[in-house]
Amino acid sequence: MNTAAAISENQNPLAILQTHIERVFVGKEQVVQNALACLLAGGHLLIEDVPGVGKTTLALSLAKSTGCSFQRIQFTSDMMPSDILGVSVLNSKTQEFEFRTGPIFNQVVLADELNRATPRTQSALLEAMNERQVSIDNQTMTLPTPFFVVATQNPHEHHGTFPLPESQLDRFMMRLTIGYPDAASEKAILAMGMEHDAVRHLETRLTPVELLKWMDQVRQVHVSSVVDDYLLSIVQATRSDERVEVGVSPRGAIALRKAAQARSLLQNRDHVTPDDIKALAVTVLAHRLIFSSDQLLESSRQSERIIGNLLQKIPVPL
Repeated sequence: MNTAAAISENQNPLAILQTHIERVFVGKEQVVQNALACLLAGGHLLIEDVPGVGKTTLALSLAKSTGCSFQRIQFTSDMMPSDILGVSVLNSKTQEFEFRTGPIFNQVVLADELNRATPRTQSALLEAMNERQVSIDNQTMTLPTPFFVVATQNPHEHHGTFPLPESQLDRFMMRLTIGYPDAASEKAILAMGMEHDAVRHLETRLTPVELLKWMDQVRQVHVSSVVDDYLLSIVQATRSDERVEVGVSPRGAIALRKAAQARSLLQNRDHVTPDDIKALAVTVLAHRLIFSSDQLLESSRQSERIIGNLLQKIPVPL
């Protein structure tokens, strides 16, 4: 049995961690849970939303609560890959080149407005996100662990932006929207004052070493063959849908399975249920669908509708 399953809900460190983050990220319990599931599953998170809804607050809260190093990178059109990865500089005393690490060498990295950078700069993140390493000057350097990228983009602003290519989108385990808070939650946010002050005073609830142990526990969560069949029926249905040119890849199926395992662990279970798959399918799969050129304008929201329709059609195993 999974170690976490033997822990009561009130004592579960992951439940405590989630509640701790919700103290400053008010009224968005499902967003917090999905972000934590993405972190525990070893994935990366893309947040698409308008400015001011708490994207930075969420990323910083995750870092502060887990004791991870944090760095925010504001992406712009003139940014170079070396601004992210680092650069070799000449030491005037030794007359030798020394590598100075860039902001990517942190455990939680906020890639703010990633789509404002050129494709060349965006691609600098590909190896880091997929391999947890970077290659510079014929040398390969390992990134710290855990390593979690939270990228943001405004879906309503297109001037001066470069759409993320499919290969880049596929590196994100989840795509989330936060949305505006309800009236009661927004009133609580106003009463808190400056949200960044509240976040910066968050105490650490898990150390990075403890977090890595819980990430190992995610892989131990049991997934039955019945649940795997349900997951695959959803994935395979995206490939035969006439509205979709390219459906979900095996990488997407693996991502959904890992995310479901993490969600189960957060809910203090040692096994994945069909409800875990159904709850995460849109978040994990929708951004992986590729449409024909005549449907590109509506692709983002249409992909979510397609996954939602498939979930209604495909029978849920009991």
